[in-house]
Amino acid sequence: MAEKAQYEELIRQFSAFGAVKRELGRILPADCPGGSVAVLTLLGRYGDMRMSKLSELLAVDMSVTSRHVAHIADRGWIERSPDPADKRSRILRLTPEGQTQLDELSERTTQLLAHRLGDWTDDEVGQLAGLMARLRASFDDCRTAPGRTTAPHVPEQSTRTPAITT
Repeated sequence: MAEKAQYEELIRQFSAFGAVKRELGRILPADCPGGSVAVLTLLGRYGDMRMSKLSELLAVDMSVTSRHVAHIADRGWIERSPDPADKRSRILRLTPEGQTQLDELSERTTQLLAHRLGDWTDDEVGQLAGLMARLRASFDDCRTAPGRTTAPHVPEQSTRTPAITT
């Protein structure tokens, strides 16, 4: 298990990572905020799905998912059709315009990352991607652990690390 100082350094790095997220956000078109990008990305990756599945993948409440879906549906990037198995539910799918938007977003972010990580080796980029995926999976495990309804108790410490703000 890592030492306390290593976890404290991780918290500092997570806080500083906000600058990376903000720069990625700045390259998005004004009518396509981060939530919209997430919806388009998930539909592009996993294909047609119900709102409930999308909400689960986004790890947000259904009301938040509904707002994101309404925003991109208004722009013609997705369509909502009745689920043949359950007429009360809707199936979401990318439209050709949505796929075009997703392709453009992918190109923008790829170019930015290629520019910023140009002095990294392919192996280093691969290691970062793998470690970030592993980190995310560790948090997914915590969120969906059976019987887990609250965050784990963290004992009070005299040298508190500031909360993550992004």
